[in-house]
Amino acid sequence: MTVLVAPPYLTQEAQHDWDLLQRQTAGARAFDPAAADLLPEPARRWALHAIAPGTPLLRAIVLSMRGTIKLGFWRRFHASQILLPLEGFVWCASAYLGGLPVHGFDRYRAGVGEMRWRLLGALPVMSGSGSDITRSAAGRLACEFVLAPAAALDPRVRWKALDERRAVATLPVGAEDHEVTLTVAPDGRLESVTMSRWGNPDKGAYREHLFGVECEGETTFDGFTIPAGIRGGWWPGTERWADGEFIRFTIDDALFR
Repeated sequence: MTVLVAPPYLTQEAQHDWDLLQRQTAGARAFDPAAADLLPEPARRWALHAIAPGTPLLRAIVLSMRGTIKLGFWRRFHASQILLPLEGFVWCASAYLGGLPVHGFDRYRAGVGEMRWRLLGALPVMSGSGSDITRSAAGRLACEFVLAPAAALDPRVRWKALDERRAVATLPVGAEDHEVTLTVAPDGRLESVTMSRWGNPDKGAYREHLFGVECEGETTFDGFTIPAGIRGGWWPGTERWADGEFIRFTIDDALFR
């Protein structure tokens, strides 16, 4: 199985996470649609739509994406990500500020979160670590489990229904349980994901804020159907969404492992 080589600008710790998180799922069983019967109806509908019968329930995903990110202004970027729900992620991206390249990464694993971004590979643009960064990164990991739909069947994920279109998944990540709300269309398409996430989007003290993504279109890889495009940010569904939205991207490729 091909392993995605890490970008050269990762730290030793991020390189270790990059390699560890994309290891092949051991003993992945084939998806039996009956396995979704215990999920609340919106989640069951999503799982049956997102996972083709007989698909090996691979847990990790390697993603390639491109889009725009708000760094003062909207700027184009391309990125790769390793994601293993409930365990960790490494997101590596390249963008441009004033025509000059910025490379960096966000990561979370084993109770540690970090971000590190450099202009021309040397000049610090943004860096962060510590308890607030870790707690925010853990929330991101919880929210992104929908990109690897086999995680819906993980016994560590607890489910409850809100109504006919919404279900809440409670995921243990780090020291906390994170409640993630999925909105699912009647045909099983994932429409949006929201949660209360630790952060400081208003540049004040870190605290809980509404965070979420809107899903646009669909794409299928290795028997899994996931959103083709995502718009993400703070305060979705409120009058502050225009200020809080900070990323828009499409998925170019995905490999499940």
